[in-house]
Amino acid sequence: MSEESSESTRLSTAARRQAKRGKAAHSKRFQALSKSVDVAALLGVDEAIAKVKSLTTAKFDETIEIAVNLGVDPRHGDQMVRGTVNLPFGTGKSRKVLVFARGANADAAKEAGADEVGAEELIERIQKGWDGYTAYDLIVASPDMMGAVGRIGSILKQKMPNPKAGTVSPNVAQVVKEIKGATRAEFRVERGGAIIHSAIGKASFPEEHLKTNLVVLINALLKAKPSAAKGKYLKRITISSTMGPSIGIDTAIAQKVCEKV
Repeated sequence: MSEESSESTRLSTAARRQAKRGKAAHSKRFQALSKSVDVAALLGVDEAIAKVKSLTTAKFDETIEIAVNLGVDPRHGDQMVRGTVNLPFGTGKSRKVLVFARGANADAAKEAGADEVGAEELIERIQKGWDGYTAYDLIVASPDMMGAVGRIGSILKQKMPNPKAGTVSPNVAQVVKEIKGATRAEFRVERGGAIIHSAIGKASFPEEHLKTNLVVLINALLKAKPSAAKGKYLKRITISSTMGPSIGIDTAIAQKVCEKV
């Protein structure tokens, strides 16, 4: 081991962080793309989508995401914004689904493509320490199962099925189809800040499909506006690709586009 390598291994975590300060946080490719973006500019919906697609230069099909800053205070329960929406052209990404159901609901969930289905026996496995549930993107349950599922709520935590998130439903098969078909998008304002993040498609999608998905999602947010929210509701909208910089969208223009639909 060289003297330099030996010295680096003796550095504390704090010292290593200090050494990294001032170094580039993004790749050279990202920095090059960022130079073509005016961070202060607010574009129309069509312009923004065209711009973000032009910046997708990765070797894979990048996801296009939207971030919306809302004029709400998520610290207050009556200003929480949460729900689901079906995007007409999907997100382009299928997810793994675990379902708590019994009888006919269990059979329907399996037929719909659920990756794992179970009832009391599945709950017991989780109680005994099985952590395989963490590999699933979403957990769905039929209403009749929620009494039993509630016993492991402290284990499932954020993955716990919730009616407001659309993951508790008497029609679990339909929910599974929407998730596996990648048409369902969930939105929930972050506790640390009033921001919604959601995928609206892939870079390979036609611009019109991305626009339709974006408009549907924003309309869903507008309909979910809490009555307790005061002042400007849509404060900032940006879209970006997986590996690209954010593009600002004029909120007034976006709202007008949504009103026409």
